Amino acid sequence: MAERGFQLYDTTLRDGAQQEGMALTVEDKLAVARLLDGLGIGFIEGGWPGAVPRDTEFFRRARTELRLEHAELAAFGATRRPGVRAADDPQVRALLDSGAPVVTLVAKSHTGHVLHALRTTLAENLAMVDDTVRHLVRAGRRVFVDAEHYFDGHQLDRDYALSVVRTAAEAGAETVVLCDTNGGSLPDEVAAVVTDTLAATGARIGIHCHNDTGCAVANTMAAVDAGADHAQGTAHGYGERCGNADLFTVVANLVLKRGREIVPLERLAALAETGRAVAELTQLPGAVAAPYIGASAFTHKAGLHASALRVDPDLYQHTRPALVGNAMRTLVSDMGGRSSIELKARELGYDVTAGSQEVARAARRVKELENVGYSFESADASFELLLREELSGAPRPRPFEVESWSVGVLGVGDDEVRTEASVSLTVDGRPVTATGRGNGPVNALDTALHAALDHCFPALARLRLVDYRVRVLGGEKGSGAAARVLISYEDGGRRWNTVGVDANTTAASWHALLDAVHYVLLDTAPAGTGPTAGRRAAVAAAADGAEPLCP
Repeated sequence: MAERGFQLYDTTLRDGAQQEGMALTVEDKLAVARLLDGLGIGFIEGGWPGAVPRDTEFFRRARTELRLEHAELAAFGATRRPGVRAADDPQVRALLDSGAPVVTLVAKSHTGHVLHALRTTLAENLAMVDDTVRHLVRAGRRVFVDAEHYFDGHQLDRDYALSVVRTAAEAGAETVVLCDTNGGSLPDEVAAVVTDTLAATGARIGIHCHNDTGCAVANTMAAVDAGADHAQGTAHGYGERCGNADLFTVVANLVLKRGREIVPLERLAALAETGRAVAELTQLPGAVAAPYIGASAFTHKAGLHASALRVDPDLYQHTRPALVGNAMRTLVSDMGGRSSIELKARELGYDVTAGSQEVARAARRVKELENVGYSFESADASFELLLREELSGAPRPRPFEVESWSVGVLGVGDDEVRTEASVSLTVDGRPVTATGRGNGPVNALDTALHAALDHCFPALARLRLVDYRVRVLGGEKGSGAAARVLISYEDGGRRWNTVGVDANTTAASWHALLDAVHYVLLDTAPAGTGPTAGRRAAVAAAADGAEPLCP
């Protein structure tokens, strides 16, 4: 019998893979398994070998390609078929052939499912559980049994549900996992059933919850508090319908709120990064407001919050973000005030004085601009440019001047559209003109700016537009309304946003494009007031008097 330490069990690669829109390759599954192992998860369920060809291939490749330091790999499958010995069932044989040291069997614990889904007798179902568990244990496997539909089954026929748990445990199952398969239970109900099952059977109990009432994590915590010492879940709560218990949240709750050392604290600090990496592999991002690891988990916008956070970050945060690898962020908006500006400035690396006139000026300017449609909470780059101006008390130095720009769109026939933009700039007194073509006005202007400036400022060559969003603002209706444009850029691995507002959508886009260029090129903050020159890959020629690199 294994040590009775807490068992943390991930089923992302099997139950989580039933999420709508998820299609993992074998390479994806191997990569996710490595990430979960690095986090310190104890058991990783790889899939259903013998039933799903991709899962069979995963286990075959895992033997030579997967070197797990902390986790044990589990193969998922069902008890033997009615009327067939476990030793003769090809699906059971496939579980052994997978080579996984752990096998998790799904077993019916709800009388209705036994009679109508399996179409067998209640006695035969118990025999199926007993025979299959004993066969796998004799073959040297650790066996977990997932008691499917347990909470509904316990309500319908308590005695039979308990008999399934007893049968599995007596046959050698290490843990019997109570599954809220339909996800309809609430925490008090889960706690009561777990308590009753432990008292009636003495078996080691685990918990597997679905999120159909929005209570999967709460139900998991309630089960653990009631005595379950095995918890299952998936990364980001992936899974069919409303998903499963989010294992990232469960882990953080157990470690930080219950003091359970199920993963070392130093590994918990990798939680947010692991979440991001898994989301990248699955191409299904986690919620921005996900507890602990979401981008907004420790983000503050209200002025009242910012004022208190300036005194003590713990006043509006339930735990330290760094413990889970996340960070506090301050959003700048008209809802905030001087405290928000101060916190955001310090977050960006500027040494500002509380209550200073510079901070007050920046706060007033933010309110004025947001009143006409700007939004800085998602445009850190544009806000930093504004902040620099207010801290210095002077307009930002400009590495180039804009003389004019234009965009032309030509429709050819019914299908072809050609868009061309031209820009006329002055760099260190020298005229620079360029044109660019694109699949729309913004793409064409972006291409023209690169054509005009990249050979003058090589750092701009790394600047890549990755997202573009436009929102029509209130006021005038229809096509005459003002527009707010938010553009996302990447620059050497960093990603940031700029914002532009204008009655003309193309002009709003132009303002946001210019902010992006200035953000990369300008680093003119006085010494000691902000990031050093090393933060920018280039220094504007107009700011330091150096000759530009134009031919």
